[in-house]
Amino acid sequence: MDTTPRANRLHIGLYGKRNAGKSSLINFITNQPLTIVSEVPGTTTDPVLKSMELLPLGPVVFIDTAGLDDEGALGALRVEKSKEMMNRTDLALLIISAADADSLAHESRWIEELQRKKIPILGVLSQIDRISEPEKLRRKLADNLNIPFVMVSTATAHGRSELLIGIVQHAPHDFEKPALIGDLLPSGASVILVAPQDIQAPKGRLILPQVQTIRDLLDHDAMALTIKDSELPALLALLKEPPALVITDSQIFPKVRDLLPKSTPLTSFSILMARAKGDLRAFVQGARIIPTLKETDKILIAEACTHHALEDDIGKEKIPRWLRQKVGQSLQIDHAQGMTFPKNLTDYQLIIHCGGCMFTRKQLMNRLIEAEAANVPITNYGTAIAALNGMLERVIQIFPETK
Repeated sequence: MDTTPRANRLHIGLYGKRNAGKSSLINFITNQPLTIVSEVPGTTTDPVLKSMELLPLGPVVFIDTAGLDDEGALGALRVEKSKEMMNRTDLALLIISAADADSLAHESRWIEELQRKKIPILGVLSQIDRISEPEKLRRKLADNLNIPFVMVSTATAHGRSELLIGIVQHAPHDFEKPALIGDLLPSGASVILVAPQDIQAPKGRLILPQVQTIRDLLDHDAMALTIKDSELPALLALLKEPPALVITDSQIFPKVRDLLPKSTPLTSFSILMARAKGDLRAFVQGARIIPTLKETDKILIAEACTHHALEDDIGKEKIPRWLRQKVGQSLQIDHAQGMTFPKNLTDYQLIIHCGGCMFTRKQLMNRLIEAEAANVPITNYGTAIAALNGMLERVIQIFPETK
């Protein structure tokens, strides 16, 4: 579990005022001194992420945030950072100290924001050892804020089991799809994975989507035959029967297509990630916009990670070049990397997003929600490249959700 990528872990965000007991609660849940605890307000400044295994949920990440009521110019920046963490949150724990439950203005505003982002919320009434009738206050908070509440005291070790049960009950069951592709294949199916080892391939290892696809196929009793693109003709000649599916790097779609019979299903690693992390139907609809683009339009290309761009980088150079070849050389293309996502989405006619292997499903889905709110189509690298090569319908044929 220690090696589970952070993007594949359920993210549990802790939100509340300064000294509500957020950091203490993480230590309480995990039974480990993971975070610094102090009576001084504002001990937690930047959001802190802690990865661990929480049974029966499995690998999770706890996000410890700054206080909702932080003050001053620097405090406002801390609050904004905490707000940004909502985009990575699958389940929010809203912590309210029993000794400071009279004014709920901050909590009410943040509940509205969390609900707008469709994040489930579990209220936690903390420090109940400081008052005489905690159950009465718990019911009052649940009624006033209209969210479920549990009670804890880290000082007396009360309520840990109830809190863990609450987390399990309210954690979203669909924070990540159960399979990349294995659920669509029969047991024993042979699948060819075409993994070109070019300048952009990391030395000595496969990229994360390739590794995850191999594991997904093994988990579903399929046979993963992994080769470089130069070995594809030889492997096809060796097989007695055509493969059930060929999965390739999107950048070499045309080359692989030309080597395969038209009857052989074909897709890409990027499209599998789009299915697992986002909404494949929405990405396909966005890709279908590409033939209608005009040279005066404006496009946003967004990447989840902030890697150093190598020669002929897919997001920085290749996709822009292919787009301009198809639409026109004056096409304006902006880029966004990492956690940065522009507020002015309405300026764009299309958003093209990377596969999102370094994002949680919640992060990528939040970007789809923002694009939908701005009424801007969004697609991803794999579906966009397929559309640019006139083969979108072929590479999505295997996916029933796109019908």
